[in-house]
Amino acid sequence: MLEDKIYDVIIIGGGQSALACGYYLRRTNLEYVILDNQVSCGGAWPHAWDSLTLFSPAEHSSLPGWLMPKSEHEFPTKTEVIDYVCQYEKRYKLPVERPFQVKEVKKEASYFTIITDKSNFYSKTIISATGTFGTPFIPNVPGREIFKGTQLHSAYYQKPEGFTDQKVLIVGEGNSGAQILAEVSKVADTVWTTRKTPEFLPDDVDGRVLFDQASAKYYAEKKGEKFDASKYNLGNIVMVPSVKEARKRDVLHSKGQFKAFTESGVLWVNGKEESFDAVIWCTGFGFATDHLKKIISTDERGKIKTKGTRSVEEENLWLVGYGGWTGFASATLIGVGRSARATIKEIQTTLDGNENYQANL
Repeated sequence: MLEDKIYDVIIIGGGQSALACGYYLRRTNLEYVILDNQVSCGGAWPHAWDSLTLFSPAEHSSLPGWLMPKSEHEFPTKTEVIDYVCQYEKRYKLPVERPFQVKEVKKEASYFTIITDKSNFYSKTIISATGTFGTPFIPNVPGREIFKGTQLHSAYYQKPEGFTDQKVLIVGEGNSGAQILAEVSKVADTVWTTRKTPEFLPDDVDGRVLFDQASAKYYAEKKGEKFDASKYNLGNIVMVPSVKEARKRDVLHSKGQFKAFTESGVLWVNGKEESFDAVIWCTGFGFATDHLKKIISTDERGKIKTKGTRSVEEENLWLVGYGGWTGFASATLIGVGRSARATIKEIQTTLDGNENYQANL
């Protein structure tokens, strides 16, 4: 039985970050298993909205070891990404067990007990790779509970047709806000509200440039411009085709910030009220780390103190794919490979100090 042994490594999560770790683990002598709470492959991608695409071409959006097949589109679609991630899992015969919902993790002397909805697993080390998608964040705006219209986080948004002929408030100045505004504005009367003025990247800058600041500098110098790193901030909006089209329709304008809800809409900072049928929250995510709270301290968003990807508080716990605090661009397909490789090296060294492995990984 899978549950009867003590593994060297258990990876919690079955998406792109877990698979990248699995790719490097398969080169080792370590016994490991990947526990995924989803019923099928693809990680969080099957839950994303229908029109979502990557920010980079396929050749710049690959997990370690195997390039993503070239897309017919400028940027790979949701369906293409799911197909790639699922094929990747099969290609490398990664030992993913699903669905297993990890409830909590406990420390038992020299090993961990991973408690799931079906049975317990045991491991010497843990990689948590659960990402952010499972913890959508909505700010605590006064009066939110009294608003009688529809409220929906971007995590549960699928397509614009459900908002046809409604008046919709889109909340959030990031990429999800801009992309959802772009398509909902085609079927509904939309208003965009943001805490700060949205910042847009140059049209010729996409995810491949964001991943490599050296390339960003090259792009700027090629156009005779002074390099300004702030122009290439990962939080700025990428001008994917749908956002460029929305710009042509002149809909990419924020009305600023509102301060409270009313029963029928919102109250703006200038004191004016405005009615809405629906609100779509594009306000990001926390970190899906609740399963670790018995062994580690987290902040209010679920963030854990790490050195690299390794927990400062629990030395046999690593966290991969949660964004900047676990490695630059680690929440992206192409970026997570670096974090995964470094993590497996560190785990191997911790467990048996195999320096030959480190040299060849």
